[in-house]
Amino acid sequence: MSDHPAIAAGRVAVVTGAASGIGLAAAERFAERGMKLVLADVDVGALEAAAEGLRARTGRPAEIMAVPTDVGDRVAVEALKDRAYGAFGEVAVLMNNAGREGGGQLFGDPARWQAILQTNLWGVVNGIQVFGPAMIAQGTTGAIVSTGSKQGITCPPGDTAYNVSKAGVKVATEALAHELRNTEGCRVTAHLLIPGFTFTGFTLVRHKEKPAGAWLPEQVIDELLQGMAKNDFYILCPDNDVSRELDAKRILWAAGDIAENRPPLSRWHPDYKAAFERFIEE
Repeated sequence: MSDHPAIAAGRVAVVTGAASGIGLAAAERFAERGMKLVLADVDVGALEAAAEGLRARTGRPAEIMAVPTDVGDRVAVEALKDRAYGAFGEVAVLMNNAGREGGGQLFGDPARWQAILQTNLWGVVNGIQVFGPAMIAQGTTGAIVSTGSKQGITCPPGDTAYNVSKAGVKVATEALAHELRNTEGCRVTAHLLIPGFTFTGFTLVRHKEKPAGAWLPEQVIDELLQGMAKNDFYILCPDNDVSRELDAKRILWAAGDIAENRPPLSRWHPDYKAAFERFIEE
């Protein structure tokens, strides 16, 4: 299967959260396809190490740029765009991937809430607003990818700030897709990456070795590339424990809370435990 037309040798990909995990795996796949890279991350040391590794691997040091960036800072994202266009003259792929792990309980630390929302949600909004108009104006094929989460759809209790941030990413990226397809002459597409359980730096905090159920970041990116090639918007990734079919049922049940006027988060409500289990088994 051919790649999305924006993913091609000589074109430019901007990846945020590129120092590790899913972002680094994306950068590696784009580099394999001969793309020029603008890598962004708030961790300066890890970012430069990632960039150096890619420069050595590709033998194209002039085509891989590292730009330390706090995506929650609009001015920093504007500077990232200026650096990308100043160096390479265009952007074909923007991957809004930078994110913070959760830990923002409903009545938790307001500072933690602010930090999560600033990176996870405002980082994506800043990326869309800063890069989107310029990419449309190019008149060339392009793609904007946002990394969401299943937690932003089914909203499991206990990690509310993260859920809110990723639900916002879903809504903003859906609105972007609508805007792009209704803009005359626009050749840019939008895609929402929804990873499953993935072995990243976040996972390492709790697991010293890869859990059997987790996918590697490279598997997530391979799923992303296949979905983009088919022009899918929702790229819902399974993992080694949860199939796409099970994810789909969980998502349908969550939507049914509204349609059927059940209590919110009924999947975790004791009165609906048996009904949910029957629904999954059907």
